[in-house]
Amino acid sequence: MNEEKCIEIRNWLIKSLHDLGSARRLMEGDEPYLDTAVYHCHQASEKALKAFLSYHDILFERTPDLTELLELFVENEPAFAQWRQIAVELTPYAVQFRYPDEVKPLRP
Repeated sequence: MNEEKCIEIRNWLIKSLHDLGSARRLMEGDEPYLDTAVYHCHQASEKALKAFLSYHDILFERTPDLTELLELFVENEPAFAQWRQIAVELTPYAVQFRYPDEVKPLRP
């Protein structure tokens, strides 16, 4: 594998780990920010999938749709189909909860 590809994959994975770490921190404490945490969980998953696709030289569109990204790999590795339901459930969090009109207040 060439160095440029290694750097690209490493950068996807670093960003994924940062999103996962952010999600964990946002869930801590007496008043967790679950809406923002779940967004970062989606982001971590998206970036990890993109790293995996990049590693296998599978081209992908710039999309937050985890189902679409997962399907690109399922064609080559059917075992990944086991993650479909999680991808379906997590995909809406790419945009859901990002703006005040898209979420009902958690407290009065």
